[in-house]
Amino acid sequence: MPFLSQLIDERFLAHRRRSTSIAGQIAAALAIALFAWHLYVDHECNWNLLAVGVTFVLVKLVIMFWSALKE
Repeated sequence: MPFLSQLIDERFLAHRRRSTSIAGQIAAALAIALFAWHLYVDHECNWNLLAVGVTFVLVKLVIMFWSALKE
């Protein structure tokens, strides 16, 4: 797709990758923080929030480990 390379450059793709990564990390931290809030303040477990946070952390660690092994 040569016409796309004229519209989108590498800086745009790098910026999009960084911003998406940061947004995902913030969303995972927020999910874990909300789980902790419900657990300590409301004394109830919202397992969906914990599942979202833990899934992100596990996927991030697996990808980092795989990348380290691949290099």
